[in-house]
Formats: sequence, C-alpha cells, structure tokens
Amino acid sequence: MGLRINDIVPNFTAKTDQGEIDFHEWIGDSWAILFSHPKDFTPVCTTEFGAVAQLSAEWEKRGVKVIGLSTDPVEDHGPWKKDIESFSGAPAGFPIIGDTDLNVSKLYDMLPADAYLDENSTAADAASVRALFIISPDKKLQLSMLYPMSVGRNFAEVLRALDGIQKTYGKPLATPANWAVGQDVIAALSLSDEQAAEKFGEVDIKLPYLRFVKA
Repeated sequence: MGLRINDIVPNFTAKTDQGEIDFHEWIGDSWAILFSHPKDFTPVCTTEFGAVAQLSAEWEKRGVKVIGLSTDPVEDHGPWKKDIESFSGAPAGFPIIGDTDLNVSKLYDMLPADAYLDENSTAADAASVRALFIISPDKKLQLSMLYPMSVGRNFAEVLRALDGIQKTYGKPLATPANWAVGQDVIAALSLSDEQAAEKFGEVDIKLPYLRFVKA
C-alpha cells in the first residue's frame, strides 16, 4: 500500500547535487516538499523545475524546504540546472536527488503500475515518477499529488494547497473549495456553535454542518 495522509514518511539517505543527505535530518523542523521527475533534460520537467525556482521566495516565506528528484545521476543535474535557470530566469538553489537505483521512487510508491525498468529504460518507462509530497515538520505526509507525463503541474495550486494545510494544521478548521488566502474558513464539526464563536469570533452558519469563520 502506498503512503497515506498522516503516515510518517519513510526516511532515506541519497546523493544530491549538493551532497549526501539523510532526508529526515534534512527536513529538520521545517515543512518540506519533495517533487520528482523521471529524467533530466526533458521538456515538461524543465518547466516545472523552473516554476519551483521562480517561487523560491514563497517557499522561504512559508518555512518550506524544497527538494527535487530525478532518476538520472547527480552529475547530470548541474548542467540541467543551467537549462532550468536559463528558461526560468531564476536560480535553482534547491537540491536534486539522483535516484538512479529507484530506491526513493519505490519507497514512495511513485512508479507506474506497468513499470519495466532496466538499463535501456527511458523517461516513458518511469512515467509516474512525477509525484509531489507536502510533509509537515513532524515528518508526516499532509498531501500527495501524482501527475502523468503529458500534464505539467500547477504550482499555483501547490502553493494554495500548502497555504490551506498550514492555515488548518493542528486547528479545528478546514478550507472550502477554491479557497484562497484571506477568505473565510470552515469551523470543524468537533466544535459546537458556541465553541466556534468563542474560539474564532462571529460564525456564519450556512447549514447546520457548514459554518464559516474569519481566517
């Protein structure tokens, strides 16, 4: 069975273009995003790594460390980063794992159902090594996304989801559909109307089970 929400994510050691890491130690007390790709020097992956680079100030503002993964060796990551930076116009300061043995890809259940990987494998054989995981400081999985090779990820949505997770983390709150920062949030059903009002102020009761409060 794959990783589930609130699982402690598996720890691993791996080579990156910035040296070897112990993943849990690397996360430390921060939030973390692990995002993966099947191969360096591929078109969709280059645009996505570029998008992550462009958002460096946003990750920092939210206390998030980001780390990429490719199944190519770390020696290829440096030249590829030059392409990423040329395309995006932003420095790619985050590390990239070289998962040549697919240890992390298998540990995090990223591979497609029909994966057949040998020395002649191409990016298409590892198509579903296009995953993203948001991990909280307690090393627990808070969100996972899997994308096919043909669809580039929407990192504005990743950022929106991260904001929602951080807004509700450890609190009796949830965010409604299409929520954005600054909009009202939902009081959890574990609170009575009176408790919600005491904790969050005015309660806007749309339905007995749908109550909005100010963020």
